[in-house]
Amino acid sequence: MRTVKEVSKLTGVSIRTLQYYDKIGLLKPTQYTQSGYRLYDDTALEMLQQILLFRELKFPLKEIKEMISRPGFDRDKALEQQIALLTMKKEHLENLIDFAREIQLIGGKTMDFSVFDTSKMDEYARQAKEQWGKTPEYKEFEQKAQNRSKEEERLIMEKFTQLFQEFGELKENGLETARVQDQVKKLQDFITQNYYQCSNEILSGLGQMYGKGGEFTENIDRMGGTGTAEFVAGAIRIYCGK
Repeated sequence: MRTVKEVSKLTGVSIRTLQYYDKIGLLKPTQYTQSGYRLYDDTALEMLQQILLFRELKFPLKEIKEMISRPGFDRDKALEQQIALLTMKKEHLENLIDFAREIQLIGGKTMDFSVFDTSKMDEYARQAKEQWGKTPEYKEFEQKAQNRSKEEERLIMEKFTQLFQEFGELKENGLETARVQDQVKKLQDFITQNYYQCSNEILSGLGQMYGKGGEFTENIDRMGGTGTAEFVAGAIRIYCGK
């Protein structure tokens, strides 16, 4: 675990900025000390890397938060597209440097303004945003959520919590036992019914997040007891590997 001061020194992100990211829910600390100090693990730092890459590409914080918190967000795909965008940005800057040097050599009479054109890069970024933000899963999630009342949302969250409490009670059982695997199926069906179509591929990704540490792991362990998140992750891994 690293303190907010250590993370600031490591990343170059100011303490005030990290505090602001926490305040708006963009990057929550892994945990807080009893004195209220923020602590970050490696999973949180990986998330910070993703955020900083988006920031380098001039994405607003609100858009970044929406994208990385959406169901079905593919971090590997996002990274691949970020690399492509950064490469375009690099080429654009190199062209501007060459253009400036040319002006320096021959004077300011060059009337070619094509070097300032960023339309190709802007169009790629627009398409990438659509892919990151408009997955079928997220559209389904939005559609279901907008038609629910606050009371319905509360009841759904209660049932979701109960699922992980039940996982916690099953921890003494083997991951491959019928009771545990039936509980995984119950979780998958619940997500499909209340949020979005939860394929085995999506469920596998959720399982990896559950067991990776950080906020997801802490919340699940809070529901079902210490070790529940890792137990659920292992059970999902077996379920999806069948």
